[in-house]
Amino acid sequence: MATFRVHVDAHCRVLSARGSVAARPVRLPQAVRPAARTGALAVKAVAVDAEAAEEGVAPGVVVAENKAQVGMVSTKKRSRRFKAIETPGRMVELGAAEAIEMMLQGSQGTSFDETAEIHARLNINPKYNDQQIRTTVSLPKGTGKTVRVAVITNEANMDAAKEAGADVVGGEDLIEQIAGGMMDFDKLIASPDMMPKVAKLGRQLGPSGLMPNPKTGTVSPNVAAAVTEFKGGKVEFRADKQGICHVPFGKTSFKAADLLENLKAVQTCIDANRPTGAKGIFWKSVYITSTMGASYKLDITALRTLEIEN
Repeated sequence: MATFRVHVDAHCRVLSARGSVAARPVRLPQAVRPAARTGALAVKAVAVDAEAAEEGVAPGVVVAENKAQVGMVSTKKRSRRFKAIETPGRMVELGAAEAIEMMLQGSQGTSFDETAEIHARLNINPKYNDQQIRTTVSLPKGTGKTVRVAVITNEANMDAAKEAGADVVGGEDLIEQIAGGMMDFDKLIASPDMMPKVAKLGRQLGPSGLMPNPKTGTVSPNVAAAVTEFKGGKVEFRADKQGICHVPFGKTSFKAADLLENLKAVQTCIDANRPTGAKGIFWKSVYITSTMGASYKLDITALRTLEIEN
């Protein structure tokens, strides 16, 4: 019988390789706990099966048939396509170009154009004002997505907004339409003079994250330039409560070189917007993935020193 061993403490929590309690301790399943508590629990001599006990198991070690038995891996069912994707492992760091190539290979066979995403875990605590990130990045090769832009401005800027490619343009009439439930847009841009009137749309726009904000470039005196930027590939993102930034950087139909250039732009933007309260090592881990694909860990040092040839 193939077995493997993991360390546990007196409370039946799985420990890390160094013997300290893991960041998210995993308790042993109910079926295994009686065996773990049997015998000399004080010295933490633990054995799941009788054969291992007879062989003599070191104190503080659990012997199990598979990792799922001690709750160390997910038992979630995976599709045959996902299982067929070859990955080097979640903890193996790859160069950005190599990871993108593997992601593109793994995305073959899907019935739609998947979105390529970067998930960066940063050493910040967003509950503090000086450790928050909310900004925008202009992707050089675009997002691959058609963005519907609405503009609320005065009559003097309406023609310029339409020429820039805005899908919906209006003033107080558009405000009333949105208040009535019209939400046919992905981005809402407003000129500063219209913001006092837009403020009453907080209940409609707030939950969807569509309320114009100067920090994200959606409140601008030059609405035509703002429309051009968002139509051309400008992406808004922020760190979530766990300090992780989730940013789309293209589609799997893009060339690998284009995705690499967009990925580099996201990394440069995050470094440029490092919060003043962030101390020590800023980047904890970085993964890229497609919508339905596996994840690949990046070597962040290699990505930060990467130079894109124009």
